[in-house]
Amino acid sequence: MKILVAISNVPDTTTKIQFSDNDTKFNSAGVTFVINPYDEWYALVRALELKESGAAEKVTIIHVGLADSEATIRKGLAIGADDAVRVDAEGPDSYFVSEQIANYAKANNYDLVMMGKETINYNGSSVGAMVAGLMDLPFVSLATKLDVSGNKAIIEHEIDGGTQVVECEFPMVLSAAKGMAEQRIPNMRGIMASRTKPLAVIPATGSAGLTSIKSYQLNPGRTTCKMLSEDSLDELVNLLHTEAKVI
Repeated sequence: MKILVAISNVPDTTTKIQFSDNDTKFNSAGVTFVINPYDEWYALVRALELKESGAAEKVTIIHVGLADSEATIRKGLAIGADDAVRVDAEGPDSYFVSEQIANYAKANNYDLVMMGKETINYNGSSVGAMVAGLMDLPFVSLATKLDVSGNKAIIEHEIDGGTQVVECEFPMVLSAAKGMAEQRIPNMRGIMASRTKPLAVIPATGSAGLTSIKSYQLNPGRTTCKMLSEDSLDELVNLLHTEAKVI
């Protein structure tokens, strides 16, 4: 079984977000980028565990991004992936990214395509489903456990009010959530080996994306709390109409 793990290059969670060009671009100056935690800690590590158990023979990383993301890709190789592919393009939206992953996976006959349930910068949770749709394959989201038996995956995933266990034949697409695996720290041997592991760079194919970013806006953060006395019903009603915001 061959596994393809899609990873994203995201700002570290301690990054102070700023925008430039009249709030139309993310300002990456001085920002430390990391592998999206859901992709790294859960999807990639579980794929490596399957390889180590003999259930999979190869784990490949795929990333859609420019050359400045290669340090992030090399970390994935240091953790244990066999090789990596970088689609040389800055994805304008999640559809474009999904199309690149799907095109590569179809052309190379991967049995299982995995990624985290979402990225921590956009929280869109849309790529997995679109990859599956473009490949016309089954998709299981929010997976918290994955086992392999023959040509079938046995998966636990979160649903409203509980957990559901499903079986699905390969090939398929899966998005991983917390519980799938435990974070791994690259050791020195893995770091050294990552420098010589194959990292192919390929051009983008397909569409130019379906959406574009018009502008960004920072979260206003918490505002002050207004305290009212218990007999201020009229004032409360007025504030709910004039100042309260639905989030």
